[in-house]
Amino acid sequence: MRKLRSRAAGVLLVLSLGLFVACNKTGQSTTPATGASDTAAQNTAQPEQPQVRSFTIPQGTELEVRLMDSVGSARNRAGDTFLATLDEPVVVDNWVVLPKGVRVTGRVTAAQPSGHLRSPAELGLTLTSVELGAATYDIATSGYVRRTKSHAKRNAGWIGGAAAGGALLGALIGGGKGAAIGAGVGAGGGTATAYATGKRDILLPSETRLRFRLAQPLTVELTA
Repeated sequence: MRKLRSRAAGVLLVLSLGLFVACNKTGQSTTPATGASDTAAQNTAQPEQPQVRSFTIPQGTELEVRLMDSVGSARNRAGDTFLATLDEPVVVDNWVVLPKGVRVTGRVTAAQPSGHLRSPAELGLTLTSVELGAATYDIATSGYVRRTKSHAKRNAGWIGGAAAGGALLGALIGGGKGAAIGAGVGAGGGTATAYATGKRDILLPSETRLRFRLAQPLTVELTA
């Protein structure tokens, strides 16, 4: 009887030791897997956030643009808008802050059509905004102004020359009286010629390149 009890106690001891070792092995094998899973979950849940940097373009920086729309002294009015694209990139601290090709909006500041016998033509432009990605930045720039030369002297030349020619023709035909009549007829013809040829408007077709300067600093934001 004592031998049976001793054997039973020995069997229980062996089983207990085997169960203890098995539990330790199971715990050791599962611990690294759990840690790796947690690390992967953290990497998935926390992606790297893009950095946003601000750059200031100094006052006086040149903006060279190429017109998308045609603009003219006779076809436009003051207050009209036009579109252009940046034709040269703008670089600050070795960063291209305004790439070539970004869209620019401008405004017509003056549009005076040419008069036949009166004032010459005038056209004034400025830039008002630039688009960068999804953002639009208001800008202030210098103005582009173009005027045609006054044609008053040219008109006077046409009228005076025609009057002299008419007087000579009238003198050959009818003497002094004919000269007076010829001068009047010649002056009338010269006035008509000046009226027909004196109108000179300004037209800037699309693809025309223009240059402006920033009148104020411009700060833009870029994603690094």
